[in-house]
Amino acid sequence: MLFYLFWLITLSCSSVAKPNFLLIIVDDLRTTLGCYGDHNSHTPNIDRLAKQGIIFSQTYAQVQALCAPSRNSILTSRRPDTLQLYDFYNYWRNTVGNFTTLPEHLKNNGYNTMSIGKIFHPGISSNYSDDSPYSWSEKPFHPYTNRYKNAPVCKITKNSLPAENLVCPVDIKFMPNQTLPDIEILKKAKRYLNIHKNDAKPFFLAVGFQKPHIPLKYPKKYLKYHPLEKFDVPKPYAWPNNTDSVSYNPWIDLRKRKDVQKLRLKFPWEKIPENFAKLIIQSYYGAVSYIDDIIGKLIYQLHISKILQKTVIILTSDHGWSLGEHAEWGKYSNFDVSVHVPLIISIPYMTFKKTKEHLTENDVNTAGKFIFPYEGYTQTNLKNSLTKEKGDTFLQYKNIYTKTDAIVELVDIFPTIAELARIPIPICSNIENRYNNNKKESSVCTEGVSLLPLIRAVLDNKIISWKKAAFSQYPRPGIEPTLHPNSDEPCLKEITIMGYSLKSREYRYTAWIPFIFKNKTVDWNIIISEELYNHNDDSAEYFNLATAPNFVRTKIELRTLLKNGWRKALPDYYYRQ
Repeated sequence: MLFYLFWLITLSCSSVAKPNFLLIIVDDLRTTLGCYGDHNSHTPNIDRLAKQGIIFSQTYAQVQALCAPSRNSILTSRRPDTLQLYDFYNYWRNTVGNFTTLPEHLKNNGYNTMSIGKIFHPGISSNYSDDSPYSWSEKPFHPYTNRYKNAPVCKITKNSLPAENLVCPVDIKFMPNQTLPDIEILKKAKRYLNIHKNDAKPFFLAVGFQKPHIPLKYPKKYLKYHPLEKFDVPKPYAWPNNTDSVSYNPWIDLRKRKDVQKLRLKFPWEKIPENFAKLIIQSYYGAVSYIDDIIGKLIYQLHISKILQKTVIILTSDHGWSLGEHAEWGKYSNFDVSVHVPLIISIPYMTFKKTKEHLTENDVNTAGKFIFPYEGYTQTNLKNSLTKEKGDTFLQYKNIYTKTDAIVELVDIFPTIAELARIPIPICSNIENRYNNNKKESSVCTEGVSLLPLIRAVLDNKIISWKKAAFSQYPRPGIEPTLHPNSDEPCLKEITIMGYSLKSREYRYTAWIPFIFKNKTVDWNIIISEELYNHNDDSAEYFNLATAPNFVRTKIELRTLLKNGWRKALPDYYYRQ
């Protein structure tokens, strides 16, 4: 509590009464970060940010692992069965309710709001406008080079012809306009910060970087951090024997890429060969290092604009991505690798006290890695920590992270930012009319909770009661994987099964049950398939214990919690109806 009071007093005495917000959403980013303990990663800038913030190690996408539904859920703070947007082809204001978004709430309360890159999913799911003008003060920005996203510019070998490949390290000088979309996004974001650095009105800047979303197109220079020999496919590289096929996602989007098509794999079960699988993993890590570099330059702009200490930074992803676990690739599932995401929150004067203000451009080295200086650590120490990713140096520095293992969900971001902006929102009533399509009336509430009580407890070194579980779900058109309809991305009318999943501290439990399209409900009286994984012994979720006699009681308890929904999983001191 002392940290929070100090933060409020400091903020109220500053020239800006309310903090700025920089929300960074990285597309398809799993927890392949050094600050999350991944020794294969090379993410020095995100790791520096984590040292000035709090790492939420158990953060989950409360929605299905698909871009449009997940982003709509994050920005409205509503869960999938409230939004009823299980595909890319509906706009919630037209079909479900006039729900107020996070940027809209801030805009209505004195903030300048701006979207740069992929925040809402583009297209019909955000009314072809990124929900403008409701959510944004200025016209959202999308990079010009988006039109070349799937251009045939990728080569596997020096002599191969350019193609629309999955694995796509490139030389920027040979790219259209000699740039890439995420570089354009960075330039626009830096320009925005420079223009608005002295505004009396605080800003909410949402920046959505596209990589490591496929195709894995990134500057090939980042491969120097990721030699192929350091990677291997997950073991066992196989689909679990006692897990039903309804859980399987056949990575259809990867199969459309020319380099994957050349493998001539039999649909749906033939595995990607291990030598090519390693190339995918290598390029995923290379794309993450590319984005880490860009994030360092973006945060450096906050520093040179002298607003770093006035800006709350939140970094997260819309969902995870499988890298060969269960012999699967991509998102499109309820497995932990698809719904487990990073979340880092840095709050000036709360999670860190003060940064030095005398840095120069020399503090960004040739790779663009900005070193965040802060009290207690010298420039020399921090530079040394950049050069070694493993061994004693990593062990020496890993303890400087502030981390919580409490279960949180992306739906919690909206109420957290709202409370930090001192315009808090209530938890939605259980009897809220979610079919209110009145365009003049918007509903401002959350189906998550503010993380500030948890943050205060962590900073005060206290333990408080928190969520019992996180909730996710994924739809399927049938019990077997199919190309038509698409098992990974079924349209709303094609959905016949809904997989509901719950992650507690020890277990993941998933139930696949019939979905009735006409009224968008499910029949809990019929369980098509079940999964139960004990994360104490099997965090990779390879051993399904759903039929094990010793776990019958656990399974029933988790099924009851899953069926009762997210409200019953909240701490006792939160309102529940």
